Amino acid sequence: MTTIAAIAPGRHGLPPDKRIVVGYGFWTFLLSDMVMFSALFATYAVLTRATAGGPGGAQLFHLTPVAIETGCLLLSSFTCGLMTLAVNGGNRTGTWLGGAVTFALGAAFLAMEIREFAAMLTLGATPQRSAFLSGFFTLVGCHGTHVGIGLLWLAVMMAQVAGKGFRPSVQRRLLCFSLFWHALDIIWVALFSIVYLMGSIDG
Repeated sequence: MTTIAAIAPGRHGLPPDKRIVVGYGFWTFLLSDMVMFSALFATYAVLTRATAGGPGGAQLFHLTPVAIETGCLLLSSFTCGLMTLAVNGGNRTGTWLGGAVTFALGAAFLAMEIREFAAMLTLGATPQRSAFLSGFFTLVGCHGTHVGIGLLWLAVMMAQVAGKGFRPSVQRRLLCFSLFWHALDIIWVALFSIVYLMGSIDG
């Protein structure tokens, strides 16, 4: 059976670094995730005016709390980067600290998003109310689900660092987590701009 090394040998005929192979494979996964979000963005754009006589973005969106959410998530991307630098340097304390702050900021973001959803549901702005709200809850909720999965992943990785140290397999998983977390930040910037900013202006 043909091996990866035979397909793509490294320099001097040596097998490629497994960290590079894993990173390349995970980028492929992230690109497929981006395609899914692109479809959700397109669906939301088509449905944005289909309010069925109900409230639209201008009536439901409050930019101040959403801006705070955005600040938390962007700052968590910075602390995630610091955690990655600590991992590369074998600094366990720095890794735990960066991971803890990243987790706290991500959890704060998710808590504020859940609070926003709960407030909308209390007002009767449910996904069943209109096509616009269905598209909104699907798009924003999908991103929030990804953040929740990322927080669970980060907690597991911190436990692995505590139990296994900086084994190559642990470092590769942390690399994949950092790519995943930064991708969520990129998606949120687009989501904040297209959904919240444009939705608040378009009254």
